[in-house]
Amino acid sequence: MYAKIEAERLLFIRLNQKKLCVDEYIHLKEDAIKNDSDPANRGKLVILPSTFTGCPRNMHEYAQYAVTYVCHEGKPSLFTTYTFNPNCKEMA
Repeated sequence: MYAKIEAERLLFIRLNQKKLCVDEYIHLKEDAIKNDSDPANRGKLVILPSTFTGCPRNMHEYAQYAVTYVCHEGKPSLFTTYTFNPNCKEMA
């Protein structure tokens, strides 16, 4: 079901490029043309909005939020990570 929903979101984005005002992202089009040196690989250019979860622009936006947070609040004093291994005997 997730794949079906994701496919529908991508189809909407592909069919509504004009409504999403992707023509304003001129620098993205130029980068795509410049980085793809093989003309045979070129098809229809579809630009994903930064709100599309997991796309590079979305990840860059989250990184910018993190940098802004550090600039305003200062460096974090504690960084904690958790790892869960379901096969670990201590967890049983």
